[in-house]
Amino acid sequence: MIMTSPIMDDLIAVEDYVATAIIGRGSNSTVWKAKHRTSGQVVALKQVPLCKLTRNLRDSLDCEVTFLSSVNHPNIIHLLDVFKADGCVFLVLEFCAGGNLASYIKLHGRVDEQLARNFMRQLGAGLKVLNTHHIIHRDLKPENILLLGTQNDLVLKIADFGLSRILHPNNNADTVCGSPFYMAPEILGFQPYDEKVDMWSLGIILFELLHGYPPYRGRTNVQLLQNIRSSTCLPFSELVLTHLQPHCVDICSRLLCVNPGNRFSFDEFYHHEFLRT
Repeated sequence: MIMTSPIMDDLIAVEDYVATAIIGRGSNSTVWKAKHRTSGQVVALKQVPLCKLTRNLRDSLDCEVTFLSSVNHPNIIHLLDVFKADGCVFLVLEFCAGGNLASYIKLHGRVDEQLARNFMRQLGAGLKVLNTHHIIHRDLKPENILLLGTQNDLVLKIADFGLSRILHPNNNADTVCGSPFYMAPEILGFQPYDEKVDMWSLGIILFELLHGYPPYRGRTNVQLLQNIRSSTCLPFSELVLTHLQPHCVDICSRLLCVNPGNRFSFDEFYHHEFLRT
C-alpha cells in the first residue's frame, strides 16, 4: 500500500541506499523514501521480507520484477534496480513526489469530466502495456496510482504490482485478493475471474474521480457484494450527472457491469469514444 504522508521511523542503511522515512506499509512489504549514498538520487525502496511470502505471493513478486524490468513506459512506475539483503528483496523504484491519486481526490474532491478523461487516457495507456504482456494487476485503486509533475501537467503512474500475475486469454484465476471497494464482484463472491476484474476497478476509479467517493460501500465484504448486486443502476449523483456527456456515463456504466460477460474488455474501453473526444 502506498501512502502519501511520510511516517518517520528508524533509519535503515542497505547496500548503496539510506532510507529516511516510511512512505507506505502493506501486509507483505514496506516502502521507504531513500537516497543513494553516492549520487544523492531520491528513490522509493520497496522492502519485501521473503519469509512472509506464500507461494502465490512469491509468484506475484516474480511477475512484478520480470514485468517492470522489461518495460519503460511513462504511465508505469520505473524499476531502477533489484537486490537481496538480510532475507529481503528490495525493489528500487522511481520516487513520485506528487503522492497518489487517493490523496489528490481527498485534497481536491471530484474533478471535472475533462480532467477525468485525461487521467483515464493515461491509465489506459499504462494498462495497454499490461494487456500486451497478459498481466492482470488485481489491485488497481487510487492509492496505487502515483503522481509526478505539476498540477497542470500531472503524469499518472500505475504502481504496486505485488498482486499481479500473468493470465493468458481464456484462462481464469481464483485467488481472492485486492482491496474490497475496488474488487470486482466475482472476486468478492469467490468465483473464477479473468482480466476483466481490472476493468471493474478502473470503472470504480472513474466514478470516484467524478464524485469524490466510490459508488458502493459496505461494513463487510458480504454487505458490499449485496449492495453491488442489488443496485439496478449506477448511483450517479444528479448534481454530477447533469454535467456529464453521454459518452462518459456510458463508459462508466459499461465498466461497472456486475456480470463480467457484459463488462467492457480492455479493447472496448481503450477504443471508446469517451477517450477519443
